[in-house]
Amino acid sequence: MGTGQLNVDLSGEVVAITGGAGVLCGSMSRALAASGAAVAVLDVAEAAAIALADEIRSAGGTAIAVGCDVLQKEQIERAAEAIVSELGTPTALINGAGGNKAEATTTPDMSFFDLPKEAVRWVFDLNFLGTFLASQVFGKLMAEKGRGHIVNISSMNAFRPLTRIPAYSAAKGAVSNFTQWLAVHMNRNYGLEIRVNAIAPGFFLTEQNRFLLIDKDSGELTERGKTIIDHTPAGRFGDPEELIGTLLWLLSKSSKFVNGVVVPVDGGFSAFSGV
Repeated sequence: MGTGQLNVDLSGEVVAITGGAGVLCGSMSRALAASGAAVAVLDVAEAAAIALADEIRSAGGTAIAVGCDVLQKEQIERAAEAIVSELGTPTALINGAGGNKAEATTTPDMSFFDLPKEAVRWVFDLNFLGTFLASQVFGKLMAEKGRGHIVNISSMNAFRPLTRIPAYSAAKGAVSNFTQWLAVHMNRNYGLEIRVNAIAPGFFLTEQNRFLLIDKDSGELTERGKTIIDHTPAGRFGDPEELIGTLLWLLSKSSKFVNGVVVPVDGGFSAFSGV
């Protein structure tokens, strides 16, 4: 059992996870399968999704891989059909697809005033619209059954916007707001056993943020990376497995009165004023 993982039995649950082959969501996919869930790994990087699903099955779990671009609703709908056919109707959705882009980041050579709208739109669409569209498709299946869980992946940027990444901060702020909206909407219209929550990770090294935090030549922390560590009371970056306990709790009966919340998993970052 990995670091931070609860002993939660998810047998009978069918979980779709977008961005499921990434660093953070790959760890989630493995943990969900280890807890008994049948896992559908959805990722635009289909080869990576296939490799992860094979790994999970080799370890005794149940998993399928589905190539899926979360910005194409038709692909999400086809993915849902494949999941229903192979695993059964999804009972949970983890909206993990997301990330930042260097072109949407301010630098000494790229001012805010010159950020290209195409890059800003790409970041916003991937994080917010991808969450929105997947929630439409899988949320409809949950509405038909009157039960289900949606867990969105927000960010510390939704609590306090960080310098240099305006598009990502705005997009994750939208994800947190949408989490609250959808929780109310689903309860009021489609069933009291449908819950929508979010996890807001603090700082974890991923392929999307490594260029900001680690110097590619020396392998040492950048000044930004040092500042983050200095402002994280835990004094380090998070380990992907340290998100698992919160995820499993949100999917379990132990949190059945928890709805419409955004849970920080950040080593104390959001609690520290810097003084």
